[in-house]
Amino acid sequence: MAVTPPKPTYTKPLWREYLETVGGAALLAVFIMVFIARSFTVDGPSMMPTLRSGERLLVDKLTYRFRDPQRGEIIVFRYPADPSHHFIKRVIGLPGDLVEIRGGRVYINGVALEESYTSSPTLSRFTSGVVPEDHYFVLGDNRINSQDSRSPLVGYVPRKLIVGRAILRFWPLTRASLLHETGVVQAAK
Repeated sequence: MAVTPPKPTYTKPLWREYLETVGGAALLAVFIMVFIARSFTVDGPSMMPTLRSGERLLVDKLTYRFRDPQRGEIIVFRYPADPSHHFIKRVIGLPGDLVEIRGGRVYINGVALEESYTSSPTLSRFTSGVVPEDHYFVLGDNRINSQDSRSPLVGYVPRKLIVGRAILRFWPLTRASLLHETGVVQAAK
């Protein structure tokens, strides 16, 4: 009885295994960053006390493919005057809303917002206006130090410039938390 040796099996070189693994991971990371989520760092005091400069956020890029932004959500958008920069603000006015700022308070469709998340009254140069279709009125929580929809450089933010909504603060670990829209802003709907 004759015995034949087993046929040698093909094995990939180690460098090719590493290349395929790293390449696959890189493609997956790019897919996630482009279509699902991305990390952003808060830069500046405009969202204090809710968010502080240097905090890291996870921004959900998927939700707004299926629904519109909602009042009270914290969003990241491309700065209209220079789309290479990103801003982070809170959605206050939705398309069709009448936004007014008077006496240090924000009114949506005639209803004053109870905003527990702000650090100061809303002082403004903004005159009342109706938010155009496919645009949003946004404000920073630090109303004294925020370049937002009250500024002609930002104005009403077009839907196409919105990157996504901030859903998680993950750094520093001592302040890690989910970011929820506030219930009070919902009262103006």
